[in-house]
Amino acid sequence: MDQQENFEPQSLSEIGLSVWNDVSFAVESLITPGWRQNQFLIVLALLAAAWVMRYLTDPHIETWARSREGWAKWHLRILVQLRRRSTLLFFTAFSWVTYLTMQELTWPSRSYFVGLAATLSTAWLFIAFAVTLVSNPFLRRVLKWFVWIYATLYYLGLLDEFSSFLDSIALTVGSLRISASMVLLGLVLIAALMTAARLVSQMLASMIRRNQDLSPSIQVLAVKAVQVIVYGAAVIFTVQAIGFDLTGLAVLSGAIGVGIGFGLQKVVSNLVSGVIILLDRSIKPGDVISIGDTFGWIETLGGRYASVVTRDGTEYLIPNEDLITGQVVNWSHSNDFVRLDVHFGTSYQDDPHAVRRLAVQAAQGVERVLAPPHAPVCHIVGFGDSSVDYILRFWIRDPTQGLTNIRGNFYLALWDAFQEHGISIPFPQREVRMLTDAPTPGLEPD
Repeated sequence: MDQQENFEPQSLSEIGLSVWNDVSFAVESLITPGWRQNQFLIVLALLAAAWVMRYLTDPHIETWARSREGWAKWHLRILVQLRRRSTLLFFTAFSWVTYLTMQELTWPSRSYFVGLAATLSTAWLFIAFAVTLVSNPFLRRVLKWFVWIYATLYYLGLLDEFSSFLDSIALTVGSLRISASMVLLGLVLIAALMTAARLVSQMLASMIRRNQDLSPSIQVLAVKAVQVIVYGAAVIFTVQAIGFDLTGLAVLSGAIGVGIGFGLQKVVSNLVSGVIILLDRSIKPGDVISIGDTFGWIETLGGRYASVVTRDGTEYLIPNEDLITGQVVNWSHSNDFVRLDVHFGTSYQDDPHAVRRLAVQAAQGVERVLAPPHAPVCHIVGFGDSSVDYILRFWIRDPTQGLTNIRGNFYLALWDAFQEHGISIPFPQREVRMLTDAPTPGLEPD
């Protein structure tokens, strides 16, 4: 232990001295008149020219980009990225042109610094576009800066000293040693592998969704299984790559089991319920359901909840456990046919035969009401206090278009038909009698 403590300060001092010598030599060569200084001034001039070119072209690029209304979104995203990095683009182009020209006109050693600047700018440009594939902003920023620094140190020849410096900064807990280089490597691997896993899972998911032989519920289940496998493999590979021993995690299995039994009981129940729903196909994306006061269609089926969108655009996230244990009305489970019942009443003076005929004709004139063999029918269901009560039944096969609107259209058509043929719709009437000669309670007449 004492030898290790004596070795680490010496290692850090050696690394710092080596880096300081390299930096001092580079600065001294740049301030000393000669071709190295000339190349440095050329690079500064190219950087200024690139900035001027961006200042001159940026308004025209913005105007041209705003006129591209019919472009796809990914085209516009690429254009935005190019516009943000136009200075680096111009500098890279100017640097390579200058470097190739100087290679032809003078000795190769007199253009080395310009070529190094061109190479670095090209690497930075490629990295800037490549990291846009990472969706997480924090991981994207970490990956971008790490790879930028790595590429810069690599081309400057300082990579070994920097790696040794990061490896010397470490925290030791028992037999586990965590260094700064291990942490950075882990973040980079997580960003890279999670991005690769996302792209692979999206590609496989699109292939699964295009397979017409699979039902929607099986497609969702297959996509979820692919995501679990791909992301799980990425996590395991990352943990093993940075040097963690997975066998040590077996100690936590008992605590995890207790946590699942108590704190994660509802979560596990929803996950299992989601798998059951996908396997038995009782509910699938696109179905029209009613659960409680919620009526809408299934937008997506997730691992924990189902997304139900109502006619007014409200999106409800219903736990999968409620769909298994609760009473759910699936309007489109086995077929798309849905029967609707509409109640109304007419006066006792109106001919019930004419009322039934007019009601059926009114329903047949409403859009979305099906014709025979699912023709509308009308029946008398009772003699009420103020009216003869009827029920009209008709069928539709597009419940996703709404139920309230078609009932409203029928009532409007029925109103027009009754008005045209003199059919009245009664309302309850009450008769109040005033007894003025009755004696006042509690008082006897004289």
